[in-house]
Amino acid sequence: MARRDEIECWLTDMDGVLVHEEKPIPGAPELLAQWRDTGTPFLVLTNNSIFTPRDLAARLRGSGIDVPEENIWTSALATAAFLKQQSPGGSAFVIGEAGILTAMHEAGFIMTETNPDYVVVGETRNYSFEALTKAVRLINRGARFISTNPDATGPSAEGVLPATGAINALITKATGKEPYIVGKPNPMMFRSALNRIGAHSENTGMIGDRMDTDIVAGIEAGLHTVLVMTGISSRTSIEQYPFRPDEIVASVADLLDPRAEGEGGGELVAGV
Repeated sequence: MARRDEIECWLTDMDGVLVHEEKPIPGAPELLAQWRDTGTPFLVLTNNSIFTPRDLAARLRGSGIDVPEENIWTSALATAAFLKQQSPGGSAFVIGEAGILTAMHEAGFIMTETNPDYVVVGETRNYSFEALTKAVRLINRGARFISTNPDATGPSAEGVLPATGAINALITKATGKEPYIVGKPNPMMFRSALNRIGAHSENTGMIGDRMDTDIVAGIEAGLHTVLVMTGISSRTSIEQYPFRPDEIVASVADLLDPRAEGEGGGELVAGV
């Protein structure tokens, strides 16, 4: 496993790592600027499949964080890349919004309700009973069931919302078929991200705020894992898992190059 000073490429989660409730987490803009200035390949990863990279880049800019759209990798892009590899020029019935629909179109897929190769379920705020019924019937007729991510709930100002994982469960209950899920914590999403930037697991780091998605998938993909404490994880919650990240740091500010910033340093966890 590489030491942090041997890391040449970075993958990082977005919410809880770079931004929190539309505000930049201290150190995030500076770390991204440092990566850009030094030519360090990086991707910002998110399980959110509603938005296109362009949408997300605009959202981040509004939060004071500059990430070019080509540096954003979503579960929608990872799903489309996976399906293009599996079935080039295939067909799909898609439940979702611009993020997954655009990614599937750009991957060369035909959108159809007539005998599609796949039923693909992504995030949306407009699930309809009609669309769910079509999905169930198409899967029962032999379409393969794919989902962008397993997250059962998502946040909103009013409280939690049912998300992709909850819809997956509804379709599974009605069909008896489990989806193949491409997004985190499937290491597939990280491998496709590595391919996107021409990186190798031996010299790539993953920064995340969740033990059960970012860190476990990073470990399984063979990456140097860094857990930040600016998201949902706490010292107590870390102890609930049988695995550990390579490092635990207070925030991404601790990852700034001390040679450039005069600061940094995190808690070494796994002897790296």
